[in-house]
Formats: sequence, C-alpha cells, structure tokens
Amino acid sequence: MNHDVGRLDHPQRKVLNNEAHARPSEALPSPCALSYIARLLDRGNQKQEFELLNSLLQLYDLPLADAGTKHYSADAGPFRIRWELHTEFSRYAFTITDPPERPFSEPPIRSVPAEWLKQVDGSVLMAINTRIIDYHEPEVDFNSLSEKYFDGEVLVGSRIADGGAVALTDFQIKEDGFTRLLVLNDTMNSRQTGRMVQRLLEIDTYRMMSLLALPLAQSLAPRLGEMEREFATISNSLVDSGNDSDQVLLDQIISLEAESESRRMNSQFRFAAADAYYELVLQRTSELRELRIRGLQTFEEFTKRRLTPAIKTCESTAARQQSLSDRMARATQLLSTRVDVERQRQNQSLLSSMNQRAKTQLRLQATVEGLSVAAISYYVVGLVNYMGKGLKGIGWPIDPDLLTGLSVPFVALLIFFAVRRVRRGLSAKHDP
Repeated sequence: MNHDVGRLDHPQRKVLNNEAHARPSEALPSPCALSYIARLLDRGNQKQEFELLNSLLQLYDLPLADAGTKHYSADAGPFRIRWELHTEFSRYAFTITDPPERPFSEPPIRSVPAEWLKQVDGSVLMAINTRIIDYHEPEVDFNSLSEKYFDGEVLVGSRIADGGAVALTDFQIKEDGFTRLLVLNDTMNSRQTGRMVQRLLEIDTYRMMSLLALPLAQSLAPRLGEMEREFATISNSLVDSGNDSDQVLLDQIISLEAESESRRMNSQFRFAAADAYYELVLQRTSELRELRIRGLQTFEEFTKRRLTPAIKTCESTAARQQSLSDRMARATQLLSTRVDVERQRQNQSLLSSMNQRAKTQLRLQATVEGLSVAAISYYVVGLVNYMGKGLKGIGWPIDPDLLTGLSVPFVALLIFFAVRRVRRGLSAKHDP
C-alpha cells in the first residue's frame, strides 16, 4: 500500500506552509555594516520591481530573480545583497563584514553602483545605515556616542534581547539621506543579531508606512469639516422645510453624500493599511525584549509617543468620514420617505380628481345618451310619417298623423335599447 501522504495534499498546502519561512532573517556577524533602503512600489507594479532588482544582479553576474520571488540574497563581491518584496514596498540591504573601524565613515551604500541608485530616485521611503560592533564594557557613555556618531542629537535606545546588546538611534535623517542605527553587541550570536537588526529596521519601515496616511488625513480634514457644516445646515432645514423644498434638499444631500462616499472609498485602503502597519510596529517593538536605559527613551516609548497621535488622527478622520456617511444615509432615507409620502398624497389627490372627472363624464355621457335617443327617435318617427303618407297615397286607409303618434314610444324604446347595447359592447371591449 502506498503511504505517500503527498498525494493527499491540499493544493495550497505547500504555499501556506512556506509562509512560515517567508523573508527569513540572515545571520549578521559582529562587526559588520549594513545599508538598508525601503522603496515604495509604483502603484504596486511588481514587474517593474523585478526589472530593477535584476538590473542590479546583472551588474555582478548573479542569478536573476524569478517572478513570484519574495526574497533574494546573494554575495555580490563588494557587498552581500538581500532583497525582499512586500505588497506596497520592497527592501534592499547591502552588508559588508569588514567595515572601516570608524562607524558610518564608509557605509556599504557607497559600494552600490551610482547608475543603479539613480533608478530608485523619488521612491525611497526609508534609508538606514546600521553599524554593529562588539562592545563588552559594563558602562556606556551615551553622551560621547551621541557627539561622535549622531551629531549630538538626543538618542533613543535600550538594551535589547534581554540585555544582549544596546541599540541606539536618533531617528534623524543625515546629510547623506540616511538615518543611523548603532548596535553594541555584547552576548548575541550572529543569528540572534540578524533577527534583532531585522526587527529594528522593520520598526522604522512600518512606522513610515503607517505615517503615509497622515498627510492624507490632514488634506481631508478641511473639506470634511465643510461637508459636516453643510450637512448640519441641510439637517436643520429639514425641520422647517415645506413639501415644495423637500426635493431640493434631497438633491443637495445626495450630491453631498456622493462626494463623501467617493472621498471615503479613496482613503479607506490607506487608513486601513496605517492601522495594520501600526500593529506591526507595536509587535516588533515588543519582540525586542527591551530593558530601559536610564535617561533614554526606549524604542517602544518613542514609537508610541510619536506615532500613536498620528494614527489616532487617521482613525479620527476615518471615523468622521464613516459617521458623516451614515448620518447622510439616514437623512437621505428619511427625506426620501417624506418625498414618497408627499407623492403618494399627490397621487391620491390626482386619483380623486380623476374619479370626480369620471363621474362627471358619466353624467355627461348619460345626458348625451338621452339626447342621442331623442334625436334619433325624432328622425326615425319622421321617416314613419313619410312612410304613412306614402301608403295613404297609394290607397291604403291609413292616417299618417295617427301612425306617427303611435310609433313614437315604440321607436324611442327601440333606439334606447339599441344605444345601450352598443355602449356596453364598446365598454366590454376596452375593459382589461
């Protein structure tokens, strides 16, 4: 019996299982230097991203990346290249393991061909130069490190990996366009160092990705305030509006609601993405396993203090949009009901008027019917009179006047029933 379980696999089993191994961290020795770039994709154009990556790989005769690849790493000679693809951005890391003694003096990015870097102009959202050094001293002079490597800026940092290393940064963009991250490694091995540095870089990347929603929220706020005031004015008008103005107010609300819904749909993805990236930032900071250094803000404290208000602004804007959309939907429904009720009242009035006209027409028809019977009877009786005179002329003993008088009731009844029968026949033909 064949016990090969692979035959029983779900079509997506391997794909789902491999997600656990997607974008693994790389081992980083101490010392080493790393230049990291995160660039936004052009409207999610992954094909263009593969072309950009492969153009770099071709310069060093490296195997090209296949479409569908999520991460790639190889030794290019002057540096080791690592690339990762995400939904909205890609990440490049260039690492050298024999860096200059003075941190940040010759970062790996300077070894990357300038003609290739020109292709990423305008798309770089995050750029970080990272330096990892061995440091086993019990005390750290943070003021000296700030003056030496961070231009005297206020440092943010902590002991990470339960005290296995110290990570420091100032979150400031330097003249070369890069921020700086310094890791003083004490007891971490290369694998642990790789994981911790990856988390530190992801914190900054996801922080910036979440902040992409802030300019959008700020640009939406003025018009959103105007729309709220316009809707408030329309809502107040609903209380005192007459039947004649309901349709005008309904048209105004529908127009305002269409604009609001368009703006909400265009910003919904960005605000939802900001929440997701924010959650990733919080998760990555918790994974650092920080120990506070007296006098320094931890990474968690800094990100929460600086990032949370921005995210709350985005959440507030999204909530205002949703609230305005819901309120306008309810007002539209209410006003539509009022307009429908008014239309039904008008239709009822119209039907009553039509019913009254029908009754009047019926009475007129009956009157005309009576006149028609009289007129036709008059002409028929006249014919009977002429017939009587003719018969008398040929010798018949008939009094024409007597014959005419006696024929009147019979002729009138005959014409009356004939007209009624014709009218009933026409009515039956037109009835559904």
